[in-house]
Amino acid sequence: MGVRGLDTVVRGRVLTGADAGFGAASRPWNLAVEQKPEAVVEVADADDVAAVVRWAGERGLAVAAQATGHGATGSASGAVLVRTAALDGVEVDPVRRTVRVGAGVSWGLVQEAAAAHGLTGLPGSSPGVGVVGYTLGGGLSWFGRRHGWAADAVRSWEVVTAGGEKVRVTAESDPDLFWALCGGGGDVAVVTAVELDLFEAPELYAGAVVWPVSEAARVAAVYEEVTAGAPEGLALWWSLHRFPGAEPLVSVQAAFLGTAAVGERLLAPLASVGGSVRDTLGELPLTELGSVSGDPVDPTPGLARTELLTGSVGRWSAALAAEPLDPLFGVQVRHLGGALAGPSGTPFGSLTEPFYAYAFGAPVGPGGAGAVRERLERLFAGVAVSGRKPLTTLGAGEPIGRVFSPRALERLGRIKRERDPRGVVRAAHPVSGRGCGGVPCGGADRVSPKGGDGLFTG
Repeated sequence: MGVRGLDTVVRGRVLTGADAGFGAASRPWNLAVEQKPEAVVEVADADDVAAVVRWAGERGLAVAAQATGHGATGSASGAVLVRTAALDGVEVDPVRRTVRVGAGVSWGLVQEAAAAHGLTGLPGSSPGVGVVGYTLGGGLSWFGRRHGWAADAVRSWEVVTAGGEKVRVTAESDPDLFWALCGGGGDVAVVTAVELDLFEAPELYAGAVVWPVSEAARVAAVYEEVTAGAPEGLALWWSLHRFPGAEPLVSVQAAFLGTAAVGERLLAPLASVGGSVRDTLGELPLTELGSVSGDPVDPTPGLARTELLTGSVGRWSAALAAEPLDPLFGVQVRHLGGALAGPSGTPFGSLTEPFYAYAFGAPVGPGGAGAVRERLERLFAGVAVSGRKPLTTLGAGEPIGRVFSPRALERLGRIKRERDPRGVVRAAHPVSGRGCGGVPCGGADRVSPKGGDGLFTG
């Protein structure tokens, strides 16, 4: 179906396959994902979003929204792709400790605005990830052990319904829709802004310690020791890196919401390993949180797999370094628990697993994709996993039942049928589990060169 006349109902730019800039405008951050929308609309404001939704609904077309496309799955193929970069407002209320964030805003901008008042949001590892997409997927933060899912910090959503109406949604005004948006993936309305709680963070002690891979067993043992007694304000990630042309390295990244004196004491066991080649632990501005993990800034293709681990990771982590990691580039283990394991109002619910593991590689050359998939399979063979995973880490072809319980999935499906019976709104992971338009979505396996913030999405 053509998109003639779409440019007459919006103020923003409309691009189709006949336009020179269409390829760049439709390309997601995840370069391994192929998406072929009917058109791209770079909306000027929320009124444009409403106009696009009404226009598409009248013609039997779907609408998919993306800020950066970190969490793209190919679901935008055949839909009208709404690019939300112009929805760039960031308004901090330091008295209420809230921030209103437009759908085109990334976490780095929110952290800059909040830090000026000694406050923080609940960002993941990459400052370039879109706030709205990340939060629609639940949002696993560096500070999740202290404050829980990012989606549990939502005060309100500003959305365009499947009928093209602009509304503000709170837990009181529309409990079903609010619940479905707080970690359910956004398959029922197009979000134009979100209001989030902010949290006090007067001091941050963070950084990374890196060792040669020969120290992997000792590092893994100390990692287990420190995580076993870690307070909720301390998050630790263990990583194994293999960069092309360089020797493998093992590292521990840490972020502690507290003073340097206490942070140094909590992380003192890391010094017992000795032989580190880099140590950046120290007081860190909240605006520099992204430097801890150093996630890539430029779009990059990759294949990845994520699992939630149910048991100890020390022996497994040490064993990973005992054999070549090729063709993978890295493995990361994140310590969960704390507030994440407590009560949650999200469709996912409590995250009771103690660890999150993520591995990734780039499909280079003929047979490269197959080699990466085979290594990912071997990597997790025999490892105790729960079988479920956060929404934004779901791989292409994996059932959405790996994310939500049958009860939560039934409720999400009911809300979708009631609020969007014609399927006008299309999320990265449709709650029906039927993919895009009744067939599997395009694209590759879950992609991203550096794991997600729950991860990469937006």
